[in-house]
Parts: sequence; structure tokens; C-alpha cells
Amino acid sequence: MRFRLDLSHYGDRFELVFKGDLSADGVSREMDIDIRQAAITLHPTEWLDLRAGRQVLTWGTGDLVFLNDLFPKDFVSFFIGREDEFLKAPSNALKFSVYAGPINLDVVWTPIFEPDRFITGERLSFFDPSTAGLVSATSMGQPLESFLPPKKFSNGELAGRIFRTLSGYELSLYGYVGFTKQPLAFDLAADMATHSGLSVYGASARGTWLGGVANLEGAYYDSADDEGTDSNVPHSQFRGLAGYERELIANLTMGLQYYLEWTQDYDELVANSATPQFEPDEIRHTVTTRFTYRLRQETLMLTLFGFFSSSDEDGHLRPSLTYKRSDAVTLTAGANIMFGDDVAFSGQLKDNSNAYLRLRYSF
Repeated sequence: MRFRLDLSHYGDRFELVFKGDLSADGVSREMDIDIRQAAITLHPTEWLDLRAGRQVLTWGTGDLVFLNDLFPKDFVSFFIGREDEFLKAPSNALKFSVYAGPINLDVVWTPIFEPDRFITGERLSFFDPSTAGLVSATSMGQPLESFLPPKKFSNGELAGRIFRTLSGYELSLYGYVGFTKQPLAFDLAADMATHSGLSVYGASARGTWLGGVANLEGAYYDSADDEGTDSNVPHSQFRGLAGYERELIANLTMGLQYYLEWTQDYDELVANSATPQFEPDEIRHTVTTRFTYRLRQETLMLTLFGFFSSSDEDGHLRPSLTYKRSDAVTLTAGANIMFGDDVAFSGQLKDNSNAYLRLRYSF
């Protein structure tokens, strides 16, 4: 059960926003407070915005696929049936937005590194290469923990975006300096998974095409600690995304995406890996589909979203039905259905497949 308090105040030159959740959790049997927003936004001039505090940040062109969006995600919420908004986790940050005519600029500084809320085995089991099987917090004796960078300003995160609209197309350049959002490296001295240094450079374009909306996005993940031969740190990657969305018939929308990951120095990675049989393919391919059908004056919405990987031979289906009974009451039913081999990204979660029913009342 979750109770949310949403407060806001708008002035001529500033905004105050607070959004906090109090939840009673039947799994952990604990009460929890999650502050999703607690920020002030200043508008000192027509061309400058400043926002400071706890906030949920996002950019990029993907639908549930993120390349240049290095802001924290909550993948536990994503796989257990919470609303999609909870996939985006909050962070304590300072954001500058400059609107300088033809070119706009966003800069986000996160003083203390904020990792993803990743799968730890407490709610969802996952594949562990060291044991060659699925593990959970029960089998490990405790949830998976990661060794975080020391909390100092030099270990903060800096992200930037330059964007403009040209001939009806949204064009963007991105940059990020920080750490891997998930513990993909292993610290031998601490004997713990850790977050290694990471820089990301990317670009995107989005606009109308053939009666729909098309998008292209690319990013190069430059692993700061990757020397090509160390399998304890993630290797650099190129990531690419192409997507297209359009209305097929009245109220029925289809979206398609193709996503690619290309790992660099792959032969060296496999040659130096302790578990080469569990390393993913050099080039990973994933296709996503989304169908959305709106009925009854858009009070009833049917959605089917699917991930399918030909390289990993796995997939994830997300069917849902949402009925807005009134402005105050919304009912949602859905499921997360994962399948594939234990070593695959979605296949390792197949024992966590679930169905959910959600009631939301707003007042």
C-alpha cells in the first residue's frame, strides 16, 4: 500500500514542488518513505532556469530503452508491476537550463553518485556466473551489495545535453562523466561488486516520417578502467537505437524499436574472463514492440509491450489493461512474463514472472 503527498506552489519567478510516498511493504514487512521530488526551480531570466533539490530527471528518445539517459533507474519496480513512473528513480541534483535562441543547453550536476536501484536478490532472483545458477538473498545469506565510490564532490556525476529543432526534427548531443549505474565491475581488494568509471558521448534525432514519428539515437560508453584485458571491469561499448511509432487505425498505435550493443575488445574479454561461457555475445540485438489501443472515450486502455532478443534468445512481455473509472479512481491489471535461458538478461528473471492488480484513488 502506498500513500502519496503531492504539494506545489508557483510564483512569478520560482516553483516549489514536493512529492513523497509512504509505503507499507508486505514483502519486507516495513514502512518506507521515498521522497521523489523536493526541489525549487528559479526563473531569474527568460533564458535561464535553475532547479535544485531532489528530482526525477530524464532525456533521450527510447521507449523503455535508455542510451544517453544516465539518471538512476529502479529496475526492481519495473519488474514487479509498479507504475511505469517508478522506473525513473530520483536523485539529488542541480540542473541548469539555458535557452539561447537556436541552441538550448541542459547541465545536470549530481554531487553524490546515485546508482540504479538494481536487482539484489531480495525480491527478484538473478543469475550469478560464479555459481553458474540462479541466486537470491536467501541462498546468498544476504542481498547483493555494491561498493560505492566515496561520497565526495570529485566522485559526483556531470551530464549535459545540447539540443535544438531544425526543420521539424529534434536534434541533441549528450555527454556524461561518472560511474556505471549498476555494479558491473568487481573490486578484488574489497571482494565486492563495484561501479567503475564511465564516460558517455552520444547524439539523437527525432521527427515525423511516413505518417509517424521516427527516432535515431547512438552512444559510446567509454569505460575509464578498461584496458582491454581486465574482465573485472566492463568493456567499452557502442550502443545504437532506431525506433518508429504511428497510428495504424483509429485509437490503435504501434511502436517498434531496434537496439544494438557492440562490446569492444571482445576477444580479449573472453580470453581473460573467468567464466567465458557466460559472457554475452559481442553484438547483442533486441527488438521491442508496443501496441496501445484506447476505447470508451479513452477511459479504457489496452497495452502490450515486448522485448525480444535474438542474440540472447530471451524476452519479456508486459501486457496491461487500465480503466479510468473517474477522475479519482483508476484500475490497472497486468503482468510481467519473462522467458529464455538462465544466463540471458530477461531469461534469468523467468522465475520472477508475475501478475498484478492495482487500484489508485486520488483526492
